[in-house]
Amino acid sequence: MERYDFLIIGNSVGAVGCIEALRTLEKEKTVAVVGEEPYHVYSRALLPYYLDREIPLEKMYYRPEDFYRRMGVTAILGRRATGLDTRRKVVYLDDGRALGYDKLLLATGGRPIVPPVAGLDLAKENVCTFLTLQDAQRLARFLGSARRAVVLGGGIIGLMTAEALAKKGLSVSVVELAPRVLAPVVDEVTSRMVEEAFSRAGVTVYTGTTIGEVRGEGRAEEAVLTSGVTLPCDLLVVAVGVVPRVELAKEAGLAVNRGILVNERMETSAPDVYACGDCAEVYDFLLDGRRVLPLWPNAYAGGRVAAFNMAGVPRVYDRATAMNSMHFFDLNIITAGLNAGEKEGFEVASRLDPAACRYRRLVLKDGRLYGFILVNEIARAGILLNLMKEGVEVAPFVDKLLKDGFGYACLPEDLRGKLLVRERMG
Repeated sequence: MERYDFLIIGNSVGAVGCIEALRTLEKEKTVAVVGEEPYHVYSRALLPYYLDREIPLEKMYYRPEDFYRRMGVTAILGRRATGLDTRRKVVYLDDGRALGYDKLLLATGGRPIVPPVAGLDLAKENVCTFLTLQDAQRLARFLGSARRAVVLGGGIIGLMTAEALAKKGLSVSVVELAPRVLAPVVDEVTSRMVEEAFSRAGVTVYTGTTIGEVRGEGRAEEAVLTSGVTLPCDLLVVAVGVVPRVELAKEAGLAVNRGILVNERMETSAPDVYACGDCAEVYDFLLDGRRVLPLWPNAYAGGRVAAFNMAGVPRVYDRATAMNSMHFFDLNIITAGLNAGEKEGFEVASRLDPAACRYRRLVLKDGRLYGFILVNEIARAGILLNLMKEGVEVAPFVDKLLKDGFGYACLPEDLRGKLLVRERMG
């Protein structure tokens, strides 16, 4: 049986963070990574650009092609982990192999949600999801013949897909069950700005409804909405969301809620087993509790923290929170922290410039910053994030945070110096 000092299940950004940190601490010990997809580690954020043929496959790689060799990592790609025995410290693969480990990181990511829609399971020919490179390659095969596409889901993935398809010349309709797009991520003002951007691009957005039935002979030909509207389609993309892949952990007896439960050292309930990324529930310092944070920066940081602890060097990950960077047509959006309204002790300060299509929204509680949304004025997002992470009392100068040209120069001198020093220290 093959055995490794460090074994990683999952080949995405969390694995990269873990590998790079391990090699700063352990030069000689053996490391292996198991990836279900047969590809070198790539950036999923670039999938729409790959679909639009703006970038080739090699430009999607998250690290250079020699990454595994240079890091001394055994890459076992195109193989799926099917079982985990934490007592014997063994992971079983779908080809019958058993891999032993000393320390294990679960970075199994998430999987698309496919809702139980009548007729959907019978219309397999032209129904796609859009989460992996294989999804993008399958979707690309329809672009030469499809003229009308329906995207089920008005979240980040659904809107990214709709934009890419619209840019390829398809007539696109987005169907979202919530009253507005991006509802869990942004406020109503931002949602309307996004919907208007899609409308200007010729994309029709249906909110407050969903697909009740898919009609067609072996393929999706019509999507019948619960509102009564019928949308003809040559292509149907299901992008209603992603759920953590926890099956391996759950079957092995690890503590699982919505995601795999980990502490601030990224340790699971099983000895020598860690988890990070989209599959894990991590500590959110703003909520003072654990939740799933399916975001690339958090996955990378979580992988690094796990690596330090796997190597016996104590580290904690105690500054994770929700963060998103999005681009839709002519809108650039960055959000971080809590998307809270004027309730439960939260206050909102905002500035909207409709003519310039710019918007800034700050969420505060007890004078401190708990979240923000920036639309088309994103250059100073890092400053706001630092203020939030440091728990700075911003109430005395919150008006300056909303002004055009906001920067470090707008902060009190003593605070400015402290933040700049910490930023330089990383």
